[in-house]
Amino acid sequence: MNIAIDGPAGAGKSTVAKAVASRLRYVYIDTGAMYRALAWAVLQAGISVEDEEAVAALLQHNRIRLERSGNEQRVFWNDTDVTGEIRTPEVSRYASIVASYGAVRSLMLILQRRMAEQGNVVMDGRDIGTHVLPDAEVKIFLTASIRERAKRRFAELMAQGHATTVEELEAEIAERDRRDSEREVAPLRQAADAVLVDTTGRSVEDVVDHILQICKRTGEEAK
Repeated sequence: MNIAIDGPAGAGKSTVAKAVASRLRYVYIDTGAMYRALAWAVLQAGISVEDEEAVAALLQHNRIRLERSGNEQRVFWNDTDVTGEIRTPEVSRYASIVASYGAVRSLMLILQRRMAEQGNVVMDGRDIGTHVLPDAEVKIFLTASIRERAKRRFAELMAQGHATTVEELEAEIAERDRRDSEREVAPLRQAADAVLVDTTGRSVEDVVDHILQICKRTGEEAK
């Protein structure tokens, strides 16, 4: 089966999706990392993030590649490993902007569906269950309180040496939620047939076990 995991920034999608894929021995596809890679490339190229045509052209004439390395996923822009470069606050802000462009999402849609063609994938993002993989057998919508998401992001950025505050991150996350939910193309929303999972105050292991139980029930019902 294919598993779609959607949700707002900081809900724990990547961590949970990666763990679910590992437990099931499925392929993990982090679509957020693809938009981050493009955002990184926009910064490197020095083009305006407001120029949708130029951003889309940059994506069309270059290549994003995801590779598994042990238990980690590496992200490549052409032949450059950008895994560690795409997690900065600046790239996060740019990623939210480039992800709002219809031309960019159309190109990404082709790439993402091609990656999922073989089946047995866990794909996470903002519009996987509603737009990218609407026929996925299991759809999960992960959420958490803004405060919880800000605290998680704060811990991550502090570990990387970036100075910020939880309050600043709360404001940034709230704005990103608004932008993702209100964009015209493939907005962030829960698919009608997705299972809502609130991760506030829950461990990764608990959430992963919950999702695996959903997958098990779905597989049994399909027999």
